[in-house]
Amino acid sequence: MITKPNIPKPIGPHEGKELKLLLTGEKPLAMFSDIIPASFDWQEDKFDQYVKNGKLVKTVKIYNHETSQFPTKIVYYALQSEIWRIEKLDKINNEIISLRRKPTDQDDIDTGRLLG
Repeated sequence: MITKPNIPKPIGPHEGKELKLLLTGEKPLAMFSDIIPASFDWQEDKFDQYVKNGKLVKTVKIYNHETSQFPTKIVYYALQSEIWRIEKLDKINNEIISLRRKPTDQDDIDTGRLLG
């Protein structure tokens, strides 16, 4: 029998709510990833207006590994005071995408904590 972890109510998927949670300070970091060309639109323009006014910081990373048919684009948005989270989360993503190592359960835990 597989048991699901006991996840507190406020924790969980934030799809579609990331910007609101960032702006209210409930979420310190948001991450979006997709292949290039993109298969969906996460409405960067809505986030970017807050980058322009200094409320959020944006970092874009492109990973093009020789074993992948398409490059991967990752976009991070963080509160000004939480920029450190981008570097830590991108280190995890970079190591996994570049196939330097396989993802672990600890990566999932660390990613969840960094994203808030």
